Amino acid sequence: MHRLVVMNTKIIRLLSRMSEALAGLLIASNLVVLLYGVTARYLAGRSPIWMDELSRFLIIGTVLLTAGVVWVRNEHMRINLLEQKLPPKWASALKLYQWLLTVAISAAFAWYSWHYAFSVGRFTTMGLGISRTWPMLSMPLGFFMLFLFAILRGPFERKDLQL
Repeated sequence: MHRLVVMNTKIIRLLSRMSEALAGLLIASNLVVLLYGVTARYLAGRSPIWMDELSRFLIIGTVLLTAGVVWVRNEHMRINLLEQKLPPKWASALKLYQWLLTVAISAAFAWYSWHYAFSVGRFTTMGLGISRTWPMLSMPLGFFMLFLFAILRGPFERKDLQL
């Protein structure tokens, strides 16, 4: 059992670093796009039409890719007053319920958003003129990462998991 916990911790750390690195690249790309748009607006009098759209897609992708990391670190916004006030046995049951709900919803959203992303493939985005599938793929990837992190961490907080 201890080996499984150590292996899960290593996998979580690796996936966290990869997700954060990719999110960092998306944020840096978004900064470049926004600076280009502002510069173009001042120098040419207008910014490219695709700039706002690309910036929006990059922000959405960043949020979805980091959702699993934030969840596994327990750094997301939530109210755990009820967990603190309940007796330990009931608090554990509530945490298990929350974990099961997270696993089920993230798996369902990953599944449905995967199918949705490919169902809109024949449509193109207005500004970029690319298939809508490409920006929509951030949804199934983000929800799958949340699902994976939830499964790897398990239903209860782990004190040994320092990311």
